[in-house]
Amino acid sequence: MTAQFVAKIIAFVLYLGVMIYVGLRNASKNNSSADFFLGGRKVGPWVTALSAEASDSSAWLLMGLPGLCYLGGVQESIWTAVGLILGTYLSWLFVAKPLRKCSIAFGDSITIPEFLSNRFNDKSHLLSIVSVIFIVLFFTIYTASGFVACAKLFNSVFGINYHAGLAIGLVVILCYTVTGGYTAVCTTDFIQGSLIFIAFVVSTIIAVFVIGTGNAAQVFKNFQEVTGTELQAFNGMGIVSALAWGLGYFGMPHIIVRFMGIRSNSEIGKARRIGIVWMIISYIGAILIGTLGTVYLKKYGITLDSVSAETVFSATMQNMYPAFIAGIFLCAILAASMSTADSQLLAASSAVSQDIFKGLIKKDAEEKDVLTVSRVTVFLIALVALFLSLNPNSSIFNLVSFAWSGFGGTFGPLVLLALYWKRTTAPGAVAGLVCGGVVDVIWHYIPSSVAPIFGLYEIVPAFLACLVVTVVVSLCTKQNEEVAAKFEEYKKMAD
Repeated sequence: MTAQFVAKIIAFVLYLGVMIYVGLRNASKNNSSADFFLGGRKVGPWVTALSAEASDSSAWLLMGLPGLCYLGGVQESIWTAVGLILGTYLSWLFVAKPLRKCSIAFGDSITIPEFLSNRFNDKSHLLSIVSVIFIVLFFTIYTASGFVACAKLFNSVFGINYHAGLAIGLVVILCYTVTGGYTAVCTTDFIQGSLIFIAFVVSTIIAVFVIGTGNAAQVFKNFQEVTGTELQAFNGMGIVSALAWGLGYFGMPHIIVRFMGIRSNSEIGKARRIGIVWMIISYIGAILIGTLGTVYLKKYGITLDSVSAETVFSATMQNMYPAFIAGIFLCAILAASMSTADSQLLAASSAVSQDIFKGLIKKDAEEKDVLTVSRVTVFLIALVALFLSLNPNSSIFNLVSFAWSGFGGTFGPLVLLALYWKRTTAPGAVAGLVCGGVVDVIWHYIPSSVAPIFGLYEIVPAFLACLVVTVVVSLCTKQNEEVAAKFEEYKKMAD
């Protein structure tokens, strides 16, 4: 065992120890389900902003996106980044403050399914049931991508067996999610978001200086020569599909729930500015590492095949820094994986325990029983996600893409209509949710060889289907007068 190997292990152990400590330290703060799922709506703007963006970006920002660049998908990466940054900004601008106000006005809701049920006065609870089904389905797929990233990281850095890496990632994420709840997740996400930001900024600057500005300027031109990979052509449909990633932000439960948990409406503007600056710099860093990394690694005689392309960031870090520093920065990948997986597990478990267990099965359940069900749910969903991630050839980017479209195409239109259209009804919401989910899944599995239109990212047809069906069915059903009156009260609430 070499000194470098030991140094990397020490760095990883220190990082993992901090994450577990945060979870245990925050365990005593969870006196109610509102504390466990929403932090009592007491989270400040800095933690809210970095937590939202870190839980959003996931491991695909440090592995999936750079890997796509390495394989020639630079144009797709750039357009996707533009779509995501634009979507983030619009979500902060048009969803954050209204959602916080509306969730308080309609029953002080603490989960997205609960908010939708209260907003549309769904007495049948059908909306809650369908919402939870989709949340569990797509979050399980999304969480699997985080486990895959952990396993690939441990394998590339320490040579640890892929499946052993999965087990390590599972144990650490469960430790602080199950014990600490929302506050622990937000705090660890803040730490992880900061680490991701520093890793990209410092590493990109060093790569430019090592390569030389002249070579850096020629990276795109010499891409094929360096990697043996042609830059992928990108047409109009490809651009639309990439930009459409931005639609996901309107319906991503683990992200928009951060808007509900912020301390006050007056701090949302500050949080928005912090989050957008973080995103712009981090996404530029991811794309530059994916492109500059090809030239940087070539100097050391290292080339990556299509299977290992998603490790371009970790390979660059290991050749750029001393072992201990490399270990700290490589924790950024672990951070990205964990910050998303913990948020998704918490959002999914809150939906099951709060909306199904307490909302339908045992309405008089005590707080401790709700928390117990939530923690058991976290464990069970994590096990299913672990099963889905057992294949070492799993693509982080593809897993995230499917889950992202699922949420954006189902919950996105409903959230916007809930906040801005008084006439929306419960039957319309249920019909739109089901239609959006079905279209998303079917569209995903139809190959573009059937017809060119199926090459369009499934979030677009799913979003439109959900929106149109919700509006049409709502217009064909009777509006609840009590809900309409409460909606008017919500619109008049002070910011």
